[in-house]
Amino acid sequence: MPTKVLEISTVQDKEVGIPMYSSSPAAGFPSPGDDNIEGSLNVHDLLVKNPTSTFFVRVSGDSMEGKGIFSGDVLAVDRSLEVKSGRIVVAAVFGEMVVKELKQKDGKCFLYSANSEYAPIEVSGADDCFIWGVVVGSVRQFLV
Repeated sequence: MPTKVLEISTVQDKEVGIPMYSSSPAAGFPSPGDDNIEGSLNVHDLLVKNPTSTFFVRVSGDSMEGKGIFSGDVLAVDRSLEVKSGRIVVAAVFGEMVVKELKQKDGKCFLYSANSEYAPIEVSGADDCFIWGVVVGSVRQFLV
C-alpha cells in the first residue's frame, strides 16, 4: 500500500522534559551501572526548530520503508525549509496526501517511493500537486 498521511496535528508548546542519560547503550553486552543523567530531553527539542511552521502527520503504508518510514510512524514536517531534490516531503497529489522523496531530473520533478513496487510520480506545474513541507524527523512507538 502506498504511504499516505492519516492524520495531521500542529505543534503545541510542551515543556515536559524527560531524563536523558549520558551513556549510549550498546546493542551487545550492557555496560554496568551507568546512572549519570546528562539533562532533560524534550522531543520537541529534537524535532521542532520552527514551531510556527512545523506540524506532525501519522502515516500509513509501506512505500517509504526503504527510507526508514513505516506505517504508524509520526513525522515532523517543517513548512519553512527549502523544498529541493533529495528531500522527503509531504505532498498533496491529485487530492491525496503522500510522503515521498522529491527528485529533479532533466528539468522535471518526480515523487519517488522508497519501495520498488511503486512507480515514481511525475509532477508539473499543471498537475494538482502541492508540497506541504519537508520531513525533518520521525517518532515510532513499539508498544501501545
